[in-house]
Amino acid sequence: MKNLRNLVLVSIILAIVVVTLGAYTRLTHAGLGCPDWPGCYGLIDVPQTAEQIAKAEQAFPERPVEVQKAWNEMIHRYFAGALGLFILAIAVISYRNRHIGTPLFLPMFLLALVIFQAALGMWTVTMKLMPIVVMGHLLGGFTTLCLLFLLYLRLSDYRVPEGDFAVKKYAKFAGIGVIILTLQIALGGWTSSNYAALVCTELPICQQPWVENLTFENSFDPIPPERDTYEYGHLDHYERVTIHAMHRIGAIVTAVYLLWLALKIFTRSQSQLVKQTTVILTLVLVLQVALGVSNIVMSLPLAIAVSHNIIAACLMMVLIKLTYTLKRKI
Repeated sequence: MKNLRNLVLVSIILAIVVVTLGAYTRLTHAGLGCPDWPGCYGLIDVPQTAEQIAKAEQAFPERPVEVQKAWNEMIHRYFAGALGLFILAIAVISYRNRHIGTPLFLPMFLLALVIFQAALGMWTVTMKLMPIVVMGHLLGGFTTLCLLFLLYLRLSDYRVPEGDFAVKKYAKFAGIGVIILTLQIALGGWTSSNYAALVCTELPICQQPWVENLTFENSFDPIPPERDTYEYGHLDHYERVTIHAMHRIGAIVTAVYLLWLALKIFTRSQSQLVKQTTVILTLVLVLQVALGVSNIVMSLPLAIAVSHNIIAACLMMVLIKLTYTLKRKI
């Protein structure tokens, strides 16, 4: 069991790297850096010599080779493939050790998820960055990371000392928080995949008259009109304003709810473990809000934009830890 837990821990670290690389690839507009899948212009690496580039551009005349973008995409694929192998190993070990009480459902579900995630990666390329596919791929990466973390918690032997029944009732509210945060992350993915991150340049919501500019008719349509490519977006300005404004409003709702939850649990809990978790949740939430504000004030600098993705994943993991502890360890 300990060896499996260590393998899951390494997989969590690898999943964080994959999510980071995915965000970096998306934010550097390298999602179509390789126009085919799983290779790159028919190679297992990237065309680099003059001869390779000439052959690649002859095979894909609509997509001239951009070496740096191609490497961004392929490095992401290499790490994602490695993570898939780790998850396969976790599933095999869990199946072999099922007779000693090793969790089986989560590893098998993770294996199915990572296979579907690979399909989403392929469709991201073949469907030319269709927003619903890009958002699904992002959510799949977050879900993989969070389920690995949940599996790690399942494999960890800890209890809240002497229980903490005064806050056990907040487990359901923490679960609601997971749902709210998931919806907010999805809104963030929809904002990014529709290239709407820079349409609102003022705080707290958007520049005036943003309310009059809201239009919901096509802003959240999962099946967009057919295009040769969805790179750099296909929606008009007001539709992007609507998406971004909803993400901002969602951020406010999420922040207020999680702060309320953390305060309620902190003031009522008798457990240092639970109190520490709520403090970490609050600190990560404040950092995430600060990164979101910085993205607006500084016009989406790459390092901060990537960090905004990673801290969102960390916030979800802390919230999962709190929910799991309240529900299963008290």
